[in-house]
Amino acid sequence: MNRNKLLPSLVCGFGAAVLTTVPGVKNFACCLIVPVAAVISISLDHKINRSEFPIKAKQAILFGIMTGVFAALFSTFFDALTTYLVHSNDFIEALPQTEDFIKQYKLDYLLNQTMTIFNQMASDIRANGFSAFYSFGILMSNLFVDIIFGMIGGLAGMSFFNKRTTKI
Repeated sequence: MNRNKLLPSLVCGFGAAVLTTVPGVKNFACCLIVPVAAVISISLDHKINRSEFPIKAKQAILFGIMTGVFAALFSTFFDALTTYLVHSNDFIEALPQTEDFIKQYKLDYLLNQTMTIFNQMASDIRANGFSAFYSFGILMSNLFVDIIFGMIGGLAGMSFFNKRTTKI
């Protein structure tokens, strides 16, 4: 993939990541923002490179994957940066409720192991503003979800643009 092919995914992934840092909007990040960013990425590519229609599924999936990867990388970076600056995040705030929820299932060994890891992550964040394990977990989660929804957005964009060009 050359630079002109990568740039629309980079720009749209960055834009999606910025929107995921806005409270309230971040709830729609995976299922709305990332697919729309993939559609816009395909549109930008066709405007920049004056590509021919119809868009192939392989190309749409590739743009969806790349947009999802960039969105995940940037959103993880922004999350880690915000956590570093304020030494807190949603994970820290939800930890007591998570512990109460897990205790309801009476899985003592699993609870102890899980809560040990969670509490270590929380203490690292409170003390240093950073937890490598937390950041790695968020990155893996973001990559998985954003790539899947990016591919869905890429295929939806392909369908939209291909139908639109056949009617003209």
